[in-house]
Amino acid sequence: MTELVSPARSRLRPADGVRVGFVGLRTRPLRTLLTALGIAIGIASMISVVGISASSRADLLAEIDSLGTGLLRAAPGQSMFGDQSTLPETAKRTAGRIGPVTAAAGLTYTTATVRRSPYVDAGITGGIAVMAVDSNLLDTVRGSLASGRFLNQTSPDVPVVVLGADAAARLGITSLDRHPRVWITGGDGHGEWFAVIGIAAKTPLAPELDSAAMIGYGVADELYDTTASPSTLFVRADPDRVPDVRAVLARTVNPQSPNEVDISRPSDALEARAKTDAALRNLLLALGAVALLVGGVGITNVMVISVLERRAEIGVRRALGASRRHILTQFLAEAGLLSVLGGVAGCTLGAVVTAVYANSRGWVVDVPIAALAGGAGVALAVGLLAGVSPAIRAARLDPAEAIRPV
Repeated sequence: MTELVSPARSRLRPADGVRVGFVGLRTRPLRTLLTALGIAIGIASMISVVGISASSRADLLAEIDSLGTGLLRAAPGQSMFGDQSTLPETAKRTAGRIGPVTAAAGLTYTTATVRRSPYVDAGITGGIAVMAVDSNLLDTVRGSLASGRFLNQTSPDVPVVVLGADAAARLGITSLDRHPRVWITGGDGHGEWFAVIGIAAKTPLAPELDSAAMIGYGVADELYDTTASPSTLFVRADPDRVPDVRAVLARTVNPQSPNEVDISRPSDALEARAKTDAALRNLLLALGAVALLVGGVGITNVMVISVLERRAEIGVRRALGASRRHILTQFLAEAGLLSVLGGVAGCTLGAVVTAVYANSRGWVVDVPIAALAGGAGVALAVGLLAGVSPAIRAARLDPAEAIRPV
């Protein structure tokens, strides 16, 4: 008696499905490359946006940490009648008496103008403020010098000047090697040569110094009748005690009219700047998502064409025992591999673009690991979703219809 033997059930292990998917992609290398490129561009755009934004924020926060958050700025406000008020000449001295305060320095704007030449029509420069400053101003705002030295205890009565970074650029002074001088003229038309002894670097916490010509209080008073009342008073305090100092600073520097003193913390402006790129970042992320969507549509299109081109292959596989689930797995594997290739390429490209751009700006390079992992995950999800419809269409092909010539 003959024993009936049931045919072996066809099986397709996950590893086999991946290998079959690779074979399908390898037979059409150019199409695979171009399709993966669409996903890569979308992911690279998103990674670059997130990475550049994170690098900019990290650099700004590092700058804030280096400059400190203990600086307060006191400036004259307005009186109850809307008139511009002034700070007392004793403001610096009284501010220094506050316990947590470690330094206080003021600056006062003058009516003078600065030029490269005493001739009326030669070397006229606009936008440069001539201000009298305390000798400890640069240390108080934690600024630095690009070259030369700052005003010291012997400088207030001597015609010497320190230029801010932008002021030096406008005056065409880039070096102190030839002992440059500038001509400073007061409101009464009286002018004097001032020797340039220093050029300051950019001062993020006191940007008004960048476009200033800084001279001592003594010479400013002698030549231009400048008052000792500060136009701005910078106060450096213990960072942990800043709220306490801020609460009493106005009443301390101007006991008669504390409500006419405006108190601010310069580092707050820098921290706010770190948040202002949110809208632009969201817009660029949306553009990256559009590019990613286009890449997903490209995968769908390629997989549909692949199903039409490979009808005979699908029919033969079905005739040899492959189930619909196997066909579905094969085409989903191809779509998933396409998206993974595009996602890896996009993450790599996005990280490289971020690093190159951040280094060119002198920023701290910060590419969030979560962004890289999220980018790869989004790419895979887009690819699988794009491949579902073509894979189902391939799985539903009837073997007899599939192998019939079109």
